[in-house]
Amino acid sequence: MNVRLFDIEGLVLITPNVFGDDRGWFMESFNQDRFHKSVGESLLFVQDNHSMSARVGTLRGLHYQAPPHAQDKLVRCVRGGIIDIAVDARKSSPTFGQSVKVELTAENKQQLLVPKGFLHGFITTQPDTEVEYKASDNYVPELDGSVSFASPSLGLDWGTKQDAIHVSEKDKTAINFADWDSPFD
Repeated sequence: MNVRLFDIEGLVLITPNVFGDDRGWFMESFNQDRFHKSVGESLLFVQDNHSMSARVGTLRGLHYQAPPHAQDKLVRCVRGGIIDIAVDARKSSPTFGQSVKVELTAENKQQLLVPKGFLHGFITTQPDTEVEYKASDNYVPELDGSVSFASPSLGLDWGTKQDAIHVSEKDKTAINFADWDSPFD
């Protein structure tokens, strides 16, 4: 497994070892011991999530779950492709409001570790895209939140025109980042 650290503390891009032959390929998508040794994080994942988005340009985000049930997420694309964005929402962080953007595809098999205190979202770049992610805490509906993917102060480039993006009602009406009071210290 190869690990790439970003300038924003906590975000990690993981490229697993893939072993292929004439039958196809094999990889360990997650191994607790190797993960801890490579990433240096002692995380316990308790929930796996899986989404499918039929249309190109489907955007999910920017989402978070507030403390005391904030979630670390290990995100990967298992079919199709996404542009994945994580925004530092930790008020005391020197990189507060800064983001990292990566392309995760079924082909590159890379995974993004998004720690607690980050907003997370992705947009599909291929039809019938499937995304899986592990979470370190269970989903608690009353702590679920969303910040606008189009917040001007964030200046996020989703790679497509805003009028071509497909979002849920929750994400259409999400608060702008500049008007949001982050629950993450």
